[in-house]
Amino acid sequence: MNILEARCAGRVRLLAMLLALGAGGHALAEAPCDGLPCDGPPCDGPQRLCASADANTSAHSPSRSVSFTPQAAPLLALADPAIQPRPARPQANEPSPPPPSSAPIRIALLLPLRSPTLAAAAEAVRAGFLAGMERDGTGFKADVVPTGDAPRDVLDAYARAAAASDVVVGPLARSAVAALADSDAVMRPTIVLSVPEGRAAVPTRMLVAGLSVEDEARQVAEWAARDHPHGRALILTGGAAWAQRAAGAFEARWHQLGHTNQRYAVPAGEAGKAAIDELKQKLDIDPPDLLFAALDSTVLRAVRATIGTAIPCYGGGAANPGRTLQADDRGLDGVRIVDLPWIVLPDHPVVMVYPRPLDAEQPLDMDRLYALGIDAFRVARELALRGGAPFGVDGVTGRLDVSAGADGRLQLRRQEAAVILRDGRFDPVDKAR
Repeated sequence: MNILEARCAGRVRLLAMLLALGAGGHALAEAPCDGLPCDGPPCDGPQRLCASADANTSAHSPSRSVSFTPQAAPLLALADPAIQPRPARPQANEPSPPPPSSAPIRIALLLPLRSPTLAAAAEAVRAGFLAGMERDGTGFKADVVPTGDAPRDVLDAYARAAAASDVVVGPLARSAVAALADSDAVMRPTIVLSVPEGRAAVPTRMLVAGLSVEDEARQVAEWAARDHPHGRALILTGGAAWAQRAAGAFEARWHQLGHTNQRYAVPAGEAGKAAIDELKQKLDIDPPDLLFAALDSTVLRAVRATIGTAIPCYGGGAANPGRTLQADDRGLDGVRIVDLPWIVLPDHPVVMVYPRPLDAEQPLDMDRLYALGIDAFRVARELALRGGAPFGVDGVTGRLDVSAGADGRLQLRRQEAAVILRDGRFDPVDKAR
């Protein structure tokens, strides 16, 4: 297999992983391998997906069980959140209650480490989780529980883990989360790492902490509405499932805020070039107040190279060019994006205290999963120590607020970082204005 074939084969495997996860893999999911070199490093071996199966952080242990027990504490009874005392509002990084005794709090980390398509993603989450635990894990013990892809395998592993643990983190795949949400097996506080599609409610003890392109798009809509209180938007979208979901979420929230919009499709390949040329003519005649781009950075760069940069443009993490961002990249200069602090604010004090993965060239989506692992431990820690009461955390995936809804179910709201791409760097909005 030559380098070109290896890179394309690696991209196909990564696409399969991202489709299984359902969220967070926006920018890579559309990239073609039809005869052209794929972006990113080649992924030569099965299940590698551009990430090593070995440790990529100092917290990564060959053992399946990790314990930090000095000054440890047993889990306080996690009863129905509806009857737990609550402060008036979650407080960011408020000190956790002191542990009352010496028995460790047990967390089971349920990940598809035996999956042919998701093993690398699971390794990234596991490495991040253990990095978070290494720093903040006094009084906790983690057991890593490997699973495959089959829902029955995941449900059986969950039952065993829940019986032996105080808190469960996982599953990761959307299909596994959906199977668990539809079952009556949730017996412990459980932090799932993907968003179960099409479900208005999940079991009482289940907290959804997955990264969501829909949530991201809604946050972008709120930002754009603040900047353009009477604005009219044009939504640019590709044909990928994640792009359609992002466009739909932005549009719904945009309408809720009292605004109007139109949509414009930018297909892949040669049809895309013709569509971009037609878009320029449209904008010359009737320019909107702003653009929302449910596009990856490669397509967005091509769009802006043709239509210019005069119209304010907003996007989610898919629009982030990552390591390809250059100071002279005029095609993306001025684009406003919402992404994880771990990705766009590497010098933020909250971000800097955790180690980076050893593979500095891995795809951004692997970095996002690593960050998700860090915050998954932090949320599990606070959930255990606070016994179901609301709390707030300034996390590496954003500001995280956990509170109870009217039905008593805990809900997590994530506010990601808003930045502007400018001169090859990410400028935080509070400094850019």
